[in-house]
Amino acid sequence: MGEIDIDGLGEDDARAELARLAGEIAYHDARYHTEDAPEISDRDYDALRRRNAAIEAKFPHLIREDSPTHRVGAPVAEGFSKIAHTVPMLSLGNAFDGEEVAEFAARVRKFLKMDEDAPLAFTAEPKIDGLALSLRYENGNLVQAATRGDGREGENVTANARTIADVPRNLIGDDVPEIFEARGEVYMSHTDFADLNARMAEESGRVFANPRNAAAGSLRQLDSTVTKARPLRFFAYGWGEVQGTLAETQSAVIAAMGRWGLTVNPRMNRCDSVEDMLDYHRALEADRADLGYDIDGVVYKVDNLALQGRLGFRSREPRWAIAHKFAAEVATTVLEAIEIQVGRTGSLTPVAKLRPVTVGGVVVSNATLHNEDYIKGIGGKGEPLREGRDLRPGDTVQVYRAGDVIPKVVDVDLSKRPKNSAAFIFPDTCPQCGSDAVREEGEAVRRCVGGLICPAQAVERLKHFVSRNAADIDGLGAKQIEAFWQDGWIKQAADIYMLEERYGGDGLQALKNKEGWGPRSAENLFRAIDERRTLPLDRFLFALGIRHVGEGTAALLARSYLSWDAFRNAMEAIAAGDKSAHDALIDIHRTGDSLAKALAAFFGEAHNQDSLDALLSQVTVEDADPPNVEGVLAGKTVVITGTLQHKSRDEVKKDAEAAGAKVSGSVSAKTDYLLAGEKAGSKLKKAEELGIKVLTEDDWLALIGT
Repeated sequence: MGEIDIDGLGEDDARAELARLAGEIAYHDARYHTEDAPEISDRDYDALRRRNAAIEAKFPHLIREDSPTHRVGAPVAEGFSKIAHTVPMLSLGNAFDGEEVAEFAARVRKFLKMDEDAPLAFTAEPKIDGLALSLRYENGNLVQAATRGDGREGENVTANARTIADVPRNLIGDDVPEIFEARGEVYMSHTDFADLNARMAEESGRVFANPRNAAAGSLRQLDSTVTKARPLRFFAYGWGEVQGTLAETQSAVIAAMGRWGLTVNPRMNRCDSVEDMLDYHRALEADRADLGYDIDGVVYKVDNLALQGRLGFRSREPRWAIAHKFAAEVATTVLEAIEIQVGRTGSLTPVAKLRPVTVGGVVVSNATLHNEDYIKGIGGKGEPLREGRDLRPGDTVQVYRAGDVIPKVVDVDLSKRPKNSAAFIFPDTCPQCGSDAVREEGEAVRRCVGGLICPAQAVERLKHFVSRNAADIDGLGAKQIEAFWQDGWIKQAADIYMLEERYGGDGLQALKNKEGWGPRSAENLFRAIDERRTLPLDRFLFALGIRHVGEGTAALLARSYLSWDAFRNAMEAIAAGDKSAHDALIDIHRTGDSLAKALAAFFGEAHNQDSLDALLSQVTVEDADPPNVEGVLAGKTVVITGTLQHKSRDEVKKDAEAAGAKVSGSVSAKTDYLLAGEKAGSKLKKAEELGIKVLTEDDWLALIGT
């Protein structure tokens, strides 16, 4: 079964779908921004975000605390210090055809109340496929460099950036602002990429998949001497914080940046109409193969900076700019096999093993197949094939790389299908542990029910447990978890906290004697583990890796149950069929039956309980802070609806909870206040019918005193 059409979503389905999308988008954000190993195309990623935004627009009261709408990029990776961006590094909205570019220009004119024939210029420039970098200059001197990170704070890569020839140590000129944050893209040319891969293949046998991954991996080295040995380049295309005077247009400032010593792209043009923009796009796409570096589209920006200021920003992107992506590049090859991979939540994901083929300058041997419906050609996620065109080993298939990232199988040539081919039978048991692999009603994914006894899930859950927003154990990342798992040192989370007891001595099985480790690194790891023997309730809940329990849901559950014992007792009761405990969970704001089923399944498994007991013998879980019983809203129930202007929905929710209120997702007779922003709909009508006090944003700010 494919995704439910948004028009057909009920409230419970929408809540569950938003939870799924939040988790899936966060996963792909981490794969792209933190691990430099994206798994889906830009187009598929954008489709996830568009679906999420459309559901939020239809059900604004269901917007989650961890909504992707309010997030850019991914958290800072392990090993780097953080740098807070004074001006956030936001992403761009995307257009995929000329019609969407025209719609973008029309939106700009409508927002600015400009007539269709009024002059409106845009800049157009190549969209470099690399890693975003911000360079901070004070009095012309480079003082720090940071990656995008999550858009609010990034990784401190100052030492590495200083090794890049295109990054000047000093800006020159009498008109350089006192403070100027130059922003741009670190990339690697095709020639340099080929030379680097040849050298790496000879030295270690390991190579990078594409220039973007090579550039990102090289810039984000903990040892700057490694970065220095890599042939990185940099194009500047914008700016962040500025203290000083700038020119009046985007194009004039970019020209000034070039005079100051920054490398700017010579292919940047000024366009006076949508037709000029599309002509530029067509010309650049035609020249793409000869540029010598990877691009995946064109970026258009309103040229006049005063108009940019009036247009402002949405939650994660400017209104005055958009990226016009290139069409996917397609190649034909043979599907040699279909393999099944098992993820952290037990999802069975099919992967196409392809006869190697070059697509867009990259040799491709694997492609995503998403789920069993995708293979059968039924449709659903991706909708790759015409109805009835299934995929079988031996088929001749078309592969494209949308957005030049992850390849995808899009069609099959039935005229070339081998006569002895047989339909692929999707397994109903886990290939890793042999447990049943079941598909819940309404789901496109089949999942292993083995839980923690499944080795594939166990390793992925252990990686999740130690991740930054969970237990956050410094120095214990994915690679270390995999190595310890292979050696039999860590099989469950509790084993992490017993590493020093078991392997901290002087024998052959001591960590300090293990390849890649030494006395100091072993001591540092043991210390980092000890520092995480006490975990806040919300982090602990998130670290367990239970399906549908993301960061926002974990925080919500912690605030609702306050202690681990209370939470565990309630979940065990739900697993045992206690309706009152189930209803109490469902009554919590933004939780639904999907979450209740996932929690019941987890706590209903004896081996999960045993693993928890072992973990709790090593870890102390801190209680959550109780509600503010003395706050101005103590004991009150608040519902938020409509579009807010002064603060985000999450900020308002936090303010309400800090004042002692409970924030609910639906209006009832128990509701005390309805905060109604612009375009408030059915909730406002129901509140008025029930005689509930309705507050404007100004009323709200006066009530809570902020």
